[in-house]
Amino acid sequence: MIRARLFVMSALMTLMAVATAAAQTGETAAASRGGNSWFIPGDLAFAVAIAAFGGAMADGRAISAACEGTARNPGAGGRIFTMLLLGLALIETLVLFTFLTLFIAPNRP
Repeated sequence: MIRARLFVMSALMTLMAVATAAAQTGETAAASRGGNSWFIPGDLAFAVAIAAFGGAMADGRAISAACEGTARNPGAGGRIFTMLLLGLALIETLVLFTFLTLFIAPNRP
């Protein structure tokens, strides 16, 4: 788990450094996505992968907590299940919004 966190943090730090370097050169966001930029070509796909990973981790923790709560108090299982479904829907919505950015982003050469 520590290795996964370190990998994600190093990847995010790399992306932030690239964005900072592009901003210092005076390029706009549209120009930094052009073919003459050294920006990572699969940045949007990488963002979706990070969002899917984070969503899966959050789903797992939410389901685990709901199972534990139901095991401790079986009478509250119905309410816990309702709140679990609401939470899972919100988590998955964030992942789908990230996926939607692939289609909204400008076309690349």
